[in-house]
Amino acid sequence: MSAVSETIVREFFELHGFFLRQHRKYVSPSRKTDDDIDFFVLNPRRERPVADLPFELTAENLDAISKAIVVVKGWHTETFSPAVLENAPEIFRFAKPAAFKKAADVFGVEGPFSKILVIPALPTQSGPRKESIEFLKTKGVDAVIPFWTILADLIDRIEANRNYQKSDLLQVMRILKNYEFFRTPQMELFGKRKRRS
Repeated sequence: MSAVSETIVREFFELHGFFLRQHRKYVSPSRKTDDDIDFFVLNPRRERPVADLPFELTAENLDAISKAIVVVKGWHTETFSPAVLENAPEIFRFAKPAAFKKAADVFGVEGPFSKILVIPALPTQSGPRKESIEFLKTKGVDAVIPFWTILADLIDRIEANRNYQKSDLLQVMRILKNYEFFRTPQMELFGKRKRRS
């Protein structure tokens, strides 16, 4: 599942004109599979990072990033609530100075890097949401991108009449879009109707 999640994130950044370098393409048997950094991304159109980067990034905010370390957590059944974050300290290894220095050495680029975490979702209720954001910030995370944002942007950018033969993911999305499996977002005036049993 992590390879699929990483592929989705890779396509998202590449469609926005970023260069990506994957930290490793192998999993060492002596280390945990979920360690450290997944991608280093470089925006060739921006030399310096923007000071006021919003914490929850959207596709429109990506131009503010010049260089970033990206970690993908494709736990698609989890919301990153305060309880989940407190019980999973391994999430934040990429934001520690040792990983940061290692990234600079491996990628051959001097900092500063934005530290971005790609997550399934933040809590929807304002209290827990605010707690999660504060907790992530105290651990050194500069920004998060929810998977919903990434998938919605990819679906929106895919053209049904184009052939994406160099990307299996984009080609599958194109086919699904061509056969109208993706619906255009619309306002709901009266809320969701409950299905009859």
